[in-house]
Amino acid sequence: MAPVQAANDAYWSAIRAELGHGPERMVRPDDLWPVWRAPDLLLAQTCSLPFRGPLRGQVTLVGTPDFGLPGCPPGHYRSAIVVRRGDEPRDGARMAINDPFSQSGWGNPSAWLSAQGITPGPIFGTGAHAASVRALAEGRADMAGIDLLSWTMFDELGLLPEGLEIAGLTEPSLGTPYITAKGRDPEPIARAIGAAIARLDPAFRDALHLKGFVQHGEAAYLAEAMPPVPAVAAA
Repeated sequence: MAPVQAANDAYWSAIRAELGHGPERMVRPDDLWPVWRAPDLLLAQTCSLPFRGPLRGQVTLVGTPDFGLPGCPPGHYRSAIVVRRGDEPRDGARMAINDPFSQSGWGNPSAWLSAQGITPGPIFGTGAHAASVRALAEGRADMAGIDLLSWTMFDELGLLPEGLEIAGLTEPSLGTPYITAKGRDPEPIARAIGAAIARLDPAFRDALHLKGFVQHGEAAYLAEAMPPVPAVAAA
C-alpha cells in the first residue's frame, strides 16, 4: 500500500540491521509466485492459503505478525463481508474477490457464506482488496470479502469510497505468514523480526498496526481446512 511504503521500508531496514545481512531494499513485484518459490528467498510474506496449498513443502515458515485486530487472538486475522449500504449478502449476489488463493478474500468469506446458507452468484477476481472495494462502490459487484486490516487501513488513510458497510465478520484464522526458502534456518530471521518490531519507530509501528510476532508452527496452518476452489468469472 503506497501510503505506508515508508513504514514498510523502515521495518525491513530494522530487520536487516538485526539480521546483519540481506538486500538493502525490499522488492514489490506484481507477480509474487516466483519470489515465494525462489531458492534463495530470504524473507517474504505470503497468505495462509498459498502456504498450506501450492507452497506446501516448498518454503519454510518463519512466523506471523500480530496486528491486534479486534476479536482475533494474536497472530490471527479475519475478513469483513462488505456490501453497499442498505444491501446484504444474499444468494446470487455478484462477489468480488482479490484472488482465489486469498484466505482473507476467499477462504474466510466462503466459510462465512456457507455457514449462513448463502450461495454467491458470479465470482470474479480483482487482483487486490482495494480493487474489490472499488468494484463494490462502482456497482460492478454486490459483496466482497475484505481483509479487516486492509479495511481498517483504507479507512484510516481516507481511501474508502462512500456508501459501503460491513455486513458481517468471519471467524478468525491464522494470519499472513512470513516465509523463507526451503532448507533455510528460520530461527535467526524470527529473532531479527521480533527485535525489529520492538525497536521500530512507534509511528511506523502504528502505521503498520504491528503489535508483535507469533510462531504458530506449520502444523497449525496445515490443520486449517482448504476452501472450495471458486469458479472465477472474467472481471
